[in-house]
Amino acid sequence: QVQLVESGGGLVQPGGSLRLSCTASGITAFSIYDVAWYRQAPGKQRELVAFIRSGGIPNYADSVKGRFSISRDNAKKTLYLHMNSLKPEDTAAYFCNTKHHFTTGQGFWGQGTQVTVSS
Repeated sequence: QVQLVESGGGLVQPGGSLRLSCTASGITAFSIYDVAWYRQAPGKQRELVAFIRSGGIPNYADSVKGRFSISRDNAKKTLYLHMNSLKPEDTAAYFCNTKHHFTTGQGFWGQGTQVTVSS
């Protein structure tokens, strides 16, 4: 019954901003979970964009450093990705992922939300 639901994607112009959200259900003690955002563009492998381990600090792929900000609200069981200064190369389906900090494996995935950056 664990589910992750992403929202907030859409079509934006280069230089624009979006905020993605991922809300978890079926999980208690969300603060103990590691969380991450991935993205996948057509014809490309899924790429890790940003993550926060339980009790940790944000980490970012080099391609988004200085532009994206990952954050979490454990009370709301929600993960966010604030995206600024968007570029066409950011166009992809964005997925959230979470797993218990002390559990190995793939964890849980959302269905994804599409971000398209185009003029």
